[in-house]
Parts: sequence; C-alpha cells; structure tokens
Amino acid sequence: MLTCNSQDGGTLRTRIALSFVSTITDYSRRQNDTVNRRRLGIFGLKTSANPNPVNDVKSYDLTVDSSRDLWFRLFIPTTNESRNLSSLPIIVFFHGGEFVYLSPDTKAYDAVCRRFARKTPAVVVSVNYRLAPEHKYPAQYDDGFDMLKFLDNEKNRELLLENVDLSRCFLAGVVSAGTSLITWLSEHLK
Repeated sequence: MLTCNSQDGGTLRTRIALSFVSTITDYSRRQNDTVNRRRLGIFGLKTSANPNPVNDVKSYDLTVDSSRDLWFRLFIPTTNESRNLSSLPIIVFFHGGEFVYLSPDTKAYDAVCRRFARKTPAVVVSVNYRLAPEHKYPAQYDDGFDMLKFLDNEKNRELLLENVDLSRCFLAGVVSAGTSLITWLSEHLK
C-alpha cells in the first residue's frame, strides 16, 4: 500500500513516478535483452536542469568528460535554513536502472535528488555513468570512481558552493545499480 509521508504528497508522487519508469523500461527491452533506446525516448522521461529554484532547489548540469558522456547534475538547496548554515554536506548519488536504463535527468531521479537536497539540507551530485549493454563492465564503476576523483580535485571544487564540506561526503544509491556502485566504491576508497 502506498502511503504519503508529507503534506505535499512528494513521497507518493515519487513512488508513482518510479513505478511508471519501471513499466516503461520493461516495455523498451527487446526479447534478446538489448534496449530499444528509441522506444524508451518516446515517453519523455527526462527533465532539464533549472538554475531557477524548483521546490526550493536549483540545479545545473556539469560535464566531467564529454568523450564518455560523464557528467553530473548538481542540486543546490535554496531554503532559508540551508542559506543560514555555515557548511553543507555533499551527497554523491548514483541512480538505479540495472546499469542499463535511466540517468540523472530522468524526472523521477530529479525529484528524488531535489527532495534529498531540500530535506537534508545538502548539496547533491547525481552522477551520469555509461550504460550497458553499449558499455561493458567495468565502465560504470570507472565512471563512479572518476567522478569522486573529479570532486576531490582542488581545482574542480570551485564548481561547488563555497560552503560545501567535502569532509562530510556521503554516497547514496538506489536499486541494484546504485547500491552496487556505492558498495564497490566504498571498498575501493579505503
């Protein structure tokens, strides 16, 4: 049974959106288990970054390596509470989709990351990694690792807010792909 845990219905809407996305991805899978990305694109599951606050969060897309489509969507909370904090933690988020589907600009994951940024409050970095079957293992893990190295590089920190505290960096992921990535990264960052 779906429940709504907030006054604005955010939890219910997010669950419905993720359920819809799951149905669409099943529809785009061919019998030989390859993906019909053209069919998947028909449904308009994507949303653009928006520098104007939406639900008290603004967002930007930033490229790390265009040759392999490695980029991230940066979510910055704009609530009074977040502006009054001396520092904000950072959440590096890895989307689900079985390493085959979806991305940070999927409407459902955009909504999830906005909610994280607003409710925590924290700066959220939602990582776009290369998808299978076009990109075989370990491409997704390499992208996740390279993303963390990019954020740790002093010259790239100017892309983030001045008050982001990288010593309070958290990895988050959903479903099989996202949780697999954060588990692997946690082991390899020791």
